[in-house]
Amino acid sequence: MAKKKDLKYYGTGRRKSSIARVYLFAGSGKITVNDRDVNEYFPHATLVMDLKQPLEITSSADRYDIVATVTGGGFSGQAGALRLGIARALLEANPENRLALKPKGMLTRDSRVAERKHYGLKKARRAPQFSKR
Repeated sequence: MAKKKDLKYYGTGRRKSSIARVYLFAGSGKITVNDRDVNEYFPHATLVMDLKQPLEITSSADRYDIVATVTGGGFSGQAGALRLGIARALLEANPENRLALKPKGMLTRDSRVAERKHYGLKKARRAPQFSKR
């Protein structure tokens, strides 16, 4: 990981129960998540494509190296949190990126979370199987 003095831009992203802390450095486009390569960390290529969207929208995929720490949740939530964190860091890097990111919904936090389990049910809304006899 880069030294503190090399730090350029920071963004925090949240999705479901995941939290991503994202650091942007001037570089060549390398993305590291929890000290592992992004393609090694995430099991599906679609998740990697999803989190790279802010970089592609702002045409800065090969200008920044990204070092991220992600905690909580599953892979889908972590990828969503990482996407928001990258978008916020890009906004800090260049406020003009807002014009490209905002209409595409990259700066909006997805507030959907799982509904709590209710008494007498198997899950939030799933009732036990009905038996006539």
